[in-house]
Amino acid sequence: MTIHKAGYTNIAICILLIFLFNAIIQFYTPQAHAFKWIVYILSLAFFLATLWFFRDPAVEIDADDQAVLSPADGIVTAISEVDENEFAKGRYTKLSIAIAPTDVRVNRSPISGTVKYAQNNAHATVAIESNSGTTLLYRQLPGYSKHVVTYAKQGDAVAQGSQLGFAMAGANVEVFLPAGMPVGVEVNDVVKGGQTVLAQLKS
Repeated sequence: MTIHKAGYTNIAICILLIFLFNAIIQFYTPQAHAFKWIVYILSLAFFLATLWFFRDPAVEIDADDQAVLSPADGIVTAISEVDENEFAKGRYTKLSIAIAPTDVRVNRSPISGTVKYAQNNAHATVAIESNSGTTLLYRQLPGYSKHVVTYAKQGDAVAQGSQLGFAMAGANVEVFLPAGMPVGVEVNDVVKGGQTVLAQLKS
C-alpha cells in the first residue's frame, strides 16, 4: 500500500506516541499481561487505521478534454447556483462533495489546463483554465484540523487527474462550474476522484 506524502509526519508522530504509551504501560503494569495485550492490539489497530487514512492508491485516469472529473472521493451533498467573488467573478454552479472518513483523501485536478489562481488561507482555492479556455474553480474546505494541504501554484500546468492536495480529517471540497454547464451528477450520488464525470465542458 502506497502512503501519501501528506501522512509522513503524522505517521511518524503516531509511531512515537504508540511507543511512548506502550513503554509507560509496560513500566507501570509489568504483571498485567491481559491488559497489556489489549493495549498492544488497540495500538496496532490505531496504527493501521492511520496508515489507511493516508493511503494513496493508484488510480487509472481516463483523460477527456471535454469532461470535468470529480476532484475527490465522496458524496454530492448539494448543487446550487451561487455568485463567486474570490477570483472568477460571476454566476457559477457549485457542487459540494463531502468526504467520509473511509474515503481516499487525495484531491485531483478535475481538468487539464493552467492554474490561474491559487490561494491558501482559511481554505484553498484553485482556479484552472482548460485548454479550451473555460475556467472553473476547485476549493478545499478545512476540517477538524483547520489545516488544508494543497500543492497547486499559479502558473502551473496541471494534467487531468493529477494531485492537487490532500483532504485532512473532516475536509470537504467544492467545484465551481460556469453557470449553464451541463451537470452529470445529482445530490446523494457517490463520486470517485479522477474517475466520475461531474460535467461536460462546452465545445
